[in-house]
Amino acid sequence: MISDLRKAFNARYRPENYGELLAEADARAGTRVEFRVAETPIFLPEELLSSIAAAGAELARNLLGWPEYLAAAQASIPEGFRVGGESAHPNFLTADFALVRGEDGTLLPKLVEMQAFPSVYAYQAMIGDVYREVYQLPDSLEMFLGGLDEKGFWELFRRTVLGNHAPESVVLTEVDPLHQKTLPDFLLTSAALGIAVVDIASLIPIGNKLHYRNPHGQLTPIHRIYNRAIADEMIARKIELPFNLQDAWDVEWAGHPNWYFLMSKYSIPWLWHPPEATAGGTSEFALGESSRSVVPPAVFLSDFLEGQGRAWLAEAGVPLPEGESGVYDELLLKPLFSFAGKGIQFGPSHAELLAIPIEQRGDYLLQQRMYFVPTIETPFGLTQAEIRILYLWPDGGTLTPALSLVRLGRGKMMGVDHNRNQEWVGGSAAFWRR
Repeated sequence: MISDLRKAFNARYRPENYGELLAEADARAGTRVEFRVAETPIFLPEELLSSIAAAGAELARNLLGWPEYLAAAQASIPEGFRVGGESAHPNFLTADFALVRGEDGTLLPKLVEMQAFPSVYAYQAMIGDVYREVYQLPDSLEMFLGGLDEKGFWELFRRTVLGNHAPESVVLTEVDPLHQKTLPDFLLTSAALGIAVVDIASLIPIGNKLHYRNPHGQLTPIHRIYNRAIADEMIARKIELPFNLQDAWDVEWAGHPNWYFLMSKYSIPWLWHPPEATAGGTSEFALGESSRSVVPPAVFLSDFLEGQGRAWLAEAGVPLPEGESGVYDELLLKPLFSFAGKGIQFGPSHAELLAIPIEQRGDYLLQQRMYFVPTIETPFGLTQAEIRILYLWPDGGTLTPALSLVRLGRGKMMGVDHNRNQEWVGGSAAFWRR
């Protein structure tokens, strides 16, 4: 989107450069990077990245200051996954944005979703550095956000993950981590911070403490957990943990599990259409107009079928078929607590909506479909970009945008798994000109 940088990159690109990029990424990660890496980084105006990052941060801060929302979100946590010792705020946050065309023709960011859960921080810092090195990008280009440089990023990341604890008492937990596509990020995090990568199902409870076996086989108490185990995966795979998540364990969480639910797709209907004041309370919501404008129309499926949700969408100008039949071409059906685009349905029919049991309808939302504007010039034509802002929020610190992660695609969905067998698509990094 910075025209001179795009033209210069495309003119200099050679396929052998891409091979070198992949080989260097694998070498640095210490394992093969299984998901598709895009051939190109993207170049964005700093003011665009900063405005997107500021909008995501404002949305998060307002949700944290909204008691009615937090109470409702707490009630949405599935049975068995409400963990004690909840932190005052999430340590990690991601906010995904599409670039769409405004009524006046300008490009505008629109929120795709938010998730208070760690992303691939260490991997993203690495792949950005590899792009810079392999393609010999100009020294004037930066990739870190929030006033951070490379040193500042790693210091903030270390403080957020470790807190005040020694690395040997902190573990990164995941479900079967050695067979996850995010293994490169786990290994890079382990190497940078000196922490062990551990299967969450292998933790050992003794008294009110959790333990793991260090590389020498010694039983070691855990003081802090950098949690990467996704609740919906544990539910889907019927993972049985050797300890009860809901018990009062003497452990800190870097990324407390409750925040996965408290700040998620569940928030989007609330952000777009705050409920009216209730008896004895208020739902005053002080979200600024500039940030409110980035939230797409969205309602819970239960409200759409049994409440005022359909009328709210119609009032917002979302095209809907006449009557309660037909196909909702301009809507997406999304499960609230899925990850990596799982379960999203484009253009659901009314019959398909009705087929979802009444007791499960509160676990889905209907969101207006956003049409990503193709903005990245490639040899295969204009390509779309979804921009994810990765935030860090250490205990006792401030919410800080740290990095961006970009997904390039030419399909309906932007995830790397949805753009297979294409070129100049996949995971990428954004650079801005200093």
